[in-house]
Amino acid sequence: MTESSLPDGNGRKAAEGEVRKGDDAYPKLLREISDPPERLLYKGNKTLLHERCIAVVGSRKCTVQGVRTAKLLAGRLAEAGVTIVSGLAQGIDEAAHRGALERGGNTIAVIANGLDVYYPRRNRELQNEIAENGLLLTEYGPGTEPKRYYFPNRNRIISGLCEGVIVVEAAYESGSLITADLAGEQGRDVYAVPGLLTAPTSFGCNRLLSEGAIPVFDVNDLLESLGLPQGGAADETRRYEGLSETEAAIVRALGKAGEMTADQLSRETGMPVCDVNPLISILELKGRVLTNLGKIFLNDGNL
Repeated sequence: MTESSLPDGNGRKAAEGEVRKGDDAYPKLLREISDPPERLLYKGNKTLLHERCIAVVGSRKCTVQGVRTAKLLAGRLAEAGVTIVSGLAQGIDEAAHRGALERGGNTIAVIANGLDVYYPRRNRELQNEIAENGLLLTEYGPGTEPKRYYFPNRNRIISGLCEGVIVVEAAYESGSLITADLAGEQGRDVYAVPGLLTAPTSFGCNRLLSEGAIPVFDVNDLLESLGLPQGGAADETRRYEGLSETEAAIVRALGKAGEMTADQLSRETGMPVCDVNPLISILELKGRVLTNLGKIFLNDGNL
Protein backbone atom coordinates (compact mmCIF):
# COMPACT_ATOMS: atom_id res chain seq x y z
CA MET A 1 0.00 0.00 0.00
CA THR A 2 1.37 3.41 -0.96
CA GLU A 3 0.09 6.88 -0.21
CA SER A 4 1.02 10.48 -0.94
CA SER A 5 -0.62 13.86 -0.57
CA LEU A 6 -1.33 15.63 -3.85
CA PRO A 7 -3.36 18.74 -4.72
CA ASP A 8 -6.84 18.33 -6.16
CA GLY A 9 -8.34 20.62 -8.80
CA ASN A 10 -8.83 23.39 -6.22
CA GLY A 11 -5.22 23.37 -5.05
CA ARG A 12 -6.07 21.59 -1.79
CA LYS A 13 -4.24 18.51 -0.53
CA ALA A 14 -5.92 15.12 -0.85
CA ALA A 15 -4.36 11.78 0.09
CA GLU A 16 -3.69 9.63 -2.96
CA GLY A 17 -2.39 6.09 -3.24
CA GLU A 18 -3.29 2.48 -3.93
CA VAL A 19 -4.55 -0.53 -2.02
CA ARG A 20 -3.76 -4.06 -3.21
CA LYS A 21 -5.83 -7.19 -2.70
CA GLY A 22 -3.45 -8.59 -0.10
CA ASP A 23 -3.41 -5.42 2.01
CA ASP A 24 -5.30 -5.08 5.29
CA ALA A 25 -6.74 -1.83 3.92
CA TYR A 26 -8.47 -3.69 1.04
CA PRO A 27 -12.27 -3.63 1.62
CA LYS A 28 -13.55 -6.88 3.10
CA LEU A 29 -16.80 -7.13 1.11
CA LEU A 30 -15.05 -6.48 -2.19
CA ARG A 31 -12.57 -9.25 -1.43
CA GLU A 32 -15.50 -11.71 -1.36
CA ILE A 33 -16.69 -11.23 -4.97
CA SER A 34 -15.65 -13.64 -7.73
CA ASP A 35 -13.36 -11.21 -9.57
CA PRO A 36 -12.07 -8.53 -7.17
CA PRO A 37 -9.67 -5.98 -8.68
CA GLU A 38 -6.01 -6.63 -7.93
CA ARG A 39 -5.56 -3.00 -6.91
CA LEU A 40 -7.61 0.08 -6.17
CA LEU A 41 -6.25 3.55 -6.81
CA TYR A 42 -7.80 6.17 -4.56
CA LYS A 43 -7.88 9.86 -3.78
CA GLY A 44 -9.39 11.04 -0.53
CA ASN A 45 -10.34 9.29 2.70
CA LYS A 46 -9.52 5.59 2.28
CA THR A 47 -11.00 4.72 5.71
CA LEU A 48 -14.41 4.91 3.99
CA LEU A 49 -13.55 1.56 2.39
CA HIS A 50 -14.33 -0.01 5.78
CA GLU A 51 -17.54 1.86 6.54
CA ARG A 52 -21.05 0.53 6.05
CA CYS A 53 -21.81 1.22 2.37
CA ILE A 54 -24.97 1.27 0.24
CA ALA A 55 -25.04 2.12 -3.46
CA VAL A 56 -27.59 4.51 -4.96
CA VAL A 57 -27.59 4.30 -8.77
CA GLY A 58 -29.79 5.00 -11.76
CA SER A 59 -30.18 6.43 -15.24
CA ARG A 60 -28.19 9.28 -16.74
CA LYS A 61 -31.34 10.51 -18.50
CA CYS A 62 -33.53 10.81 -15.44
CA THR A 63 -36.56 12.82 -14.36
CA VAL A 64 -36.74 15.70 -11.90
CA GLN A 65 -38.59 13.35 -9.55
CA GLY A 66 -35.76 10.82 -9.89
CA VAL A 67 -33.15 13.42 -8.92
CA ARG A 68 -35.25 14.44 -5.93
CA THR A 69 -35.67 10.81 -4.84
CA ALA A 70 -31.97 9.99 -5.20
CA LYS A 71 -30.94 13.06 -3.18
CA LEU A 72 -33.50 12.27 -0.49
CA LEU A 73 -32.51 8.61 -0.12
CA ALA A 74 -28.77 9.27 -0.25
CA GLY A 75 -29.04 12.23 2.10
CA ARG A 76 -31.07 10.44 4.74
CA LEU A 77 -28.88 7.32 4.58
CA ALA A 78 -25.72 9.42 4.83
CA GLU A 79 -27.15 11.37 7.74
CA ALA A 80 -27.79 8.04 9.48
CA GLY A 81 -24.11 7.09 9.10
CA VAL A 82 -24.09 5.09 5.85
CA THR A 83 -21.48 5.81 3.16
CA ILE A 84 -23.16 6.34 -0.22
CA VAL A 85 -21.47 4.70 -3.21
CA SER A 86 -22.20 5.58 -6.83
CA GLY A 87 -20.54 6.03 -10.21
CA LEU A 88 -20.27 9.83 -10.64
CA ALA A 89 -22.30 9.63 -13.84
CA GLN A 90 -24.66 12.37 -14.95
CA GLY A 91 -28.17 12.04 -13.54
CA ILE A 92 -29.06 9.80 -10.60
CA ASP A 93 -25.44 9.05 -9.66
CA GLU A 94 -24.45 12.69 -9.28
CA ALA A 95 -27.69 13.39 -7.38
CA ALA A 96 -26.82 10.60 -4.93
CA HIS A 97 -23.31 11.99 -4.32
CA ARG A 98 -24.67 15.51 -3.85
CA GLY A 99 -27.40 14.29 -1.51
CA ALA A 100 -24.80 12.68 0.75
CA LEU A 101 -22.43 15.67 0.70
CA GLU A 102 -25.19 18.21 1.33
CA ARG A 103 -26.15 16.32 4.50
CA GLY A 104 -22.54 16.34 5.70
CA GLY A 105 -22.25 12.60 5.04
CA ASN A 106 -19.73 10.36 3.30
CA THR A 107 -19.68 9.24 -0.31
CA ILE A 108 -17.47 7.10 -2.56
CA ALA A 109 -17.36 7.67 -6.32
CA VAL A 110 -16.14 4.67 -8.32
CA ILE A 111 -14.98 5.87 -11.75
CA ALA A 112 -14.12 4.12 -15.04
CA ASN A 113 -11.03 6.23 -15.78
CA GLY A 114 -7.88 7.55 -14.16
CA LEU A 115 -8.09 9.70 -11.05
CA ASP A 116 -6.64 12.62 -13.00
CA VAL A 117 -9.27 12.41 -15.77
CA TYR A 118 -12.60 14.21 -15.44
CA TYR A 119 -15.61 12.32 -16.80
CA PRO A 120 -18.18 13.55 -17.38
CA ARG A 121 -16.55 16.96 -17.62
CA ARG A 122 -19.64 18.64 -16.20
CA ASN A 123 -18.90 16.89 -12.89
CA ARG A 124 -15.36 18.24 -12.55
CA GLU A 125 -16.28 20.34 -9.51
CA LEU A 126 -18.17 17.45 -7.92
CA GLN A 127 -15.25 15.07 -8.54
CA ASN A 128 -12.90 17.49 -6.76
CA GLU A 129 -15.35 17.91 -3.89
CA ILE A 130 -15.57 14.14 -3.43
CA ALA A 131 -11.77 13.84 -3.43
CA GLU A 132 -11.66 16.48 -0.69
CA ASN A 133 -14.61 15.29 1.43
CA GLY A 134 -15.11 11.66 0.44
CA LEU A 135 -13.28 9.12 -1.71
CA LEU A 136 -12.57 8.65 -5.42
CA LEU A 137 -11.84 5.07 -6.41
CA THR A 138 -10.73 3.34 -9.63
CA GLU A 139 -8.78 0.34 -10.87
CA TYR A 140 -7.42 2.30 -13.84
CA GLY A 141 -4.07 4.07 -13.89
CA PRO A 142 -3.33 7.79 -14.35
CA GLY A 143 -4.29 9.24 -17.71
CA THR A 144 -6.70 6.41 -18.58
CA GLU A 145 -9.68 7.73 -20.54
CA PRO A 146 -13.05 5.99 -20.07
CA LYS A 147 -14.04 3.29 -22.55
CA ARG A 148 -17.46 1.74 -22.96
CA TYR A 149 -16.39 -1.67 -21.64
CA TYR A 150 -14.77 -0.15 -18.54
CA PHE A 151 -18.15 0.75 -17.06
CA PRO A 152 -19.37 -2.82 -16.34
CA ASN A 153 -16.01 -3.39 -14.62
CA ARG A 154 -16.62 -0.28 -12.53
CA ASN A 155 -20.14 -1.47 -11.70
CA ARG A 156 -18.90 -4.72 -10.12
CA ILE A 157 -16.82 -2.60 -7.72
CA ILE A 158 -19.79 -0.38 -6.86
CA SER A 159 -21.94 -3.37 -5.93
CA GLY A 160 -19.04 -5.31 -4.42
CA LEU A 161 -18.28 -2.56 -1.90
CA CYS A 162 -21.85 -2.44 -0.62
CA GLU A 163 -24.27 -4.50 1.41
CA GLY A 164 -27.07 -3.35 -0.89
CA VAL A 165 -27.83 -1.46 -4.10
CA ILE A 166 -30.77 0.92 -4.53
CA VAL A 167 -31.88 1.60 -8.11
CA VAL A 168 -33.88 4.84 -8.36
CA GLU A 169 -34.64 5.00 -12.09
CA ALA A 170 -33.51 2.74 -14.92
CA ALA A 171 -34.47 2.63 -18.57
CA TYR A 172 -34.58 -0.54 -20.69
CA GLU A 173 -30.82 -0.82 -21.20
CA SER A 174 -29.60 1.25 -18.26
CA GLY A 175 -26.12 0.48 -16.91
CA SER A 176 -27.59 0.56 -13.41
CA LEU A 177 -29.36 -2.73 -14.24
CA ILE A 178 -25.91 -4.27 -14.73
CA THR A 179 -24.98 -3.04 -11.26
CA ALA A 180 -28.18 -4.53 -9.84
CA ASP A 181 -27.64 -7.87 -11.60
CA LEU A 182 -24.04 -8.00 -10.32
CA ALA A 183 -25.27 -7.20 -6.82
CA GLY A 184 -27.67 -10.14 -6.99
CA GLU A 185 -24.88 -12.45 -8.17
CA GLN A 186 -22.68 -11.19 -5.34
CA GLY A 187 -25.34 -11.96 -2.73
CA ARG A 188 -26.15 -8.31 -2.01
CA ASP A 189 -29.62 -6.90 -1.38
CA VAL A 190 -31.20 -5.18 -4.37
CA TYR A 191 -33.75 -2.41 -3.82
CA ALA A 192 -35.80 -0.58 -6.44
CA VAL A 193 -38.04 2.48 -6.40
CA PRO A 194 -41.36 1.64 -8.14
CA GLY A 195 -42.40 3.80 -11.08
CA LEU A 196 -45.24 4.38 -13.51
CA LEU A 197 -45.97 1.56 -15.93
CA THR A 198 -45.76 3.92 -18.92
CA ALA A 199 -42.61 5.81 -17.87
CA PRO A 200 -39.47 4.71 -19.81
CA THR A 201 -37.27 5.55 -16.83
CA SER A 202 -39.28 3.15 -14.65
CA PHE A 203 -38.94 0.06 -16.83
CA GLY A 204 -35.77 -1.21 -15.17
CA CYS A 205 -36.96 -0.70 -11.61
CA ASN A 206 -40.30 -2.37 -12.31
CA ARG A 207 -38.45 -5.29 -13.94
CA LEU A 208 -36.24 -5.66 -10.87
CA LEU A 209 -39.31 -5.64 -8.62
CA SER A 210 -40.92 -8.40 -10.72
CA GLU A 211 -37.73 -10.43 -10.20
CA GLY A 212 -37.79 -10.08 -6.41
CA ALA A 213 -36.05 -6.77 -5.65
CA ILE A 214 -37.06 -5.08 -2.38
CA PRO A 215 -39.44 -2.17 -3.07
CA VAL A 216 -38.61 1.25 -1.61
CA PHE A 217 -41.91 2.95 -0.83
CA ASP A 218 -40.85 5.15 2.08
CA VAL A 219 -37.46 6.38 3.28
CA ASN A 220 -38.31 5.81 6.96
CA ASP A 221 -39.30 2.20 6.26
CA LEU A 222 -35.98 1.73 4.46
CA LEU A 223 -34.03 3.17 7.39
CA GLU A 224 -35.95 0.99 9.82
CA SER A 225 -35.29 -2.17 7.78
CA LEU A 226 -31.56 -1.36 7.87
CA GLY A 227 -31.62 -0.75 11.62
CA LEU A 228 -30.84 2.95 11.17
CA PRO A 229 -32.20 5.99 13.06
CA GLN A 230 -35.05 7.69 11.22
CA GLY A 231 -34.72 11.26 12.49
CA GLY A 232 -38.21 12.15 11.28
CA ALA A 233 -38.94 14.84 13.89
CA ALA A 234 -35.73 16.72 13.09
CA ASP A 235 -36.58 16.63 9.38
CA GLU A 236 -40.06 18.03 10.02
CA THR A 237 -38.63 20.94 12.03
CA ARG A 238 -36.05 21.64 9.33
CA ARG A 239 -38.68 21.43 6.57
CA TYR A 240 -40.49 24.57 7.78
CA GLU A 241 -37.51 26.48 9.13
CA GLY A 242 -37.27 30.03 7.77
CA LEU A 243 -40.66 29.92 6.01
CA SER A 244 -43.60 32.27 6.34
CA GLU A 245 -47.00 30.86 7.29
CA THR A 246 -48.21 30.87 3.67
CA GLU A 247 -44.94 29.34 2.38
CA ALA A 248 -45.23 26.61 5.02
CA ALA A 249 -48.79 25.90 3.86
CA ILE A 250 -47.51 25.22 0.34
CA VAL A 251 -44.73 22.96 1.63
CA ARG A 252 -47.17 21.12 3.92
CA ALA A 253 -49.52 20.39 1.01
CA LEU A 254 -46.66 19.15 -1.17
CA GLY A 255 -45.43 16.96 1.66
CA LYS A 256 -48.74 15.11 1.62
CA ALA A 257 -49.15 14.78 -2.15
CA GLY A 258 -45.55 14.58 -3.43
CA GLU A 259 -46.32 16.60 -6.56
CA MET A 260 -49.05 19.10 -7.42
CA THR A 261 -49.98 21.77 -9.93
CA ALA A 262 -50.57 25.40 -8.94
CA ASP A 263 -54.32 24.85 -9.33
CA GLN A 264 -54.21 21.83 -7.02
CA LEU A 265 -52.20 23.78 -4.47
CA SER A 266 -54.76 26.60 -4.67
CA ARG A 267 -57.62 24.19 -3.92
CA GLU A 268 -55.70 22.44 -1.13
CA THR A 269 -54.53 25.61 0.65
CA GLY A 270 -57.54 27.82 -0.06
CA MET A 271 -55.27 30.51 -1.55
CA PRO A 272 -56.01 31.98 -4.98
CA VAL A 273 -53.70 30.92 -7.80
CA CYS A 274 -52.49 34.50 -8.17
CA ASP A 275 -51.06 34.19 -4.63
CA VAL A 276 -49.79 30.63 -5.03
CA ASN A 277 -47.59 31.30 -8.08
CA PRO A 278 -45.40 33.98 -6.44
CA LEU A 279 -45.01 31.75 -3.36
CA ILE A 280 -43.82 28.90 -5.57
CA SER A 281 -41.23 31.21 -7.14
CA ILE A 282 -40.00 32.28 -3.69
CA LEU A 283 -39.80 28.66 -2.48
CA GLU A 284 -37.92 27.68 -5.63
CA LEU A 285 -35.37 30.43 -5.00
CA LYS A 286 -35.02 29.17 -1.43
CA GLY A 287 -34.35 25.66 -2.77
CA ARG A 288 -37.43 24.20 -1.08
CA VAL A 289 -39.34 23.18 -4.21
CA LEU A 290 -38.61 22.09 -7.77
CA THR A 291 -40.80 22.77 -10.81
CA ASN A 292 -41.03 20.91 -14.09
CA LEU A 293 -43.66 20.92 -16.85
CA GLY A 294 -46.22 22.64 -14.65
CA LYS A 295 -45.71 20.30 -11.69
CA ILE A 296 -44.28 21.39 -8.33
CA PHE A 297 -42.23 18.97 -6.22
CA LEU A 298 -41.01 19.26 -2.65
CA ASN A 299 -37.18 19.33 -2.66
CA ASP A 300 -36.62 17.06 0.33
CA GLY A 301 -33.04 16.58 -0.84
CA ASN A 302 -32.29 19.93 0.82
CA LEU A 303 -33.69 18.93 4.22
